[in-house]
Amino acid sequence: MPLKNVLILCTGNSARSILGEALITRLGEGRFQGFSAGSQPAGAVNPHALKLLTRQGYETSHFRSKSWDEFEGGDGPHMDFIFTVCDSAANETCPLWPGHPVSAHWGLPDPAGVKGSDAEKAAAFQAAYEVLHHRVQQFVDLPFDDLGAEALKARLQEIGKSSP
Repeated sequence: MPLKNVLILCTGNSARSILGEALITRLGEGRFQGFSAGSQPAGAVNPHALKLLTRQGYETSHFRSKSWDEFEGGDGPHMDFIFTVCDSAANETCPLWPGHPVSAHWGLPDPAGVKGSDAEKAAAFQAAYEVLHHRVQQFVDLPFDDLGAEALKARLQEIGKSSP
């Protein structure tokens, strides 16, 4: 299977979508490349997301909060799959993506919105990471050659509702 590009979208592109980008690339093991973007980028990656990824052994210097404008049109990489991870991004009018990638909504609570101690915030980020890890693992394990377009779309929607 040739390398497939996966774009994870959220509004701020500072937490969930960054975690998703990291997981797609790692669990995709050279078959998938993760990207992330936001409709209204926060301008910086949430420090709790960076701490979690560092603890998980990721190199984090390349992660940045960016607009989905970087990926629309012909200038960005061709996307094969697009997943929204927050409700506001799922309900926004997304750009028309070249090549009509397969898309699904994989919404989950925003760990960046958690109020409380650093330990409570870290726990929220860990919970989001675990849900995304579960979903991404299911995604990369799909029998892509055996699934038609409709079956693939249905499986991606199911994955978006699953938790560990």
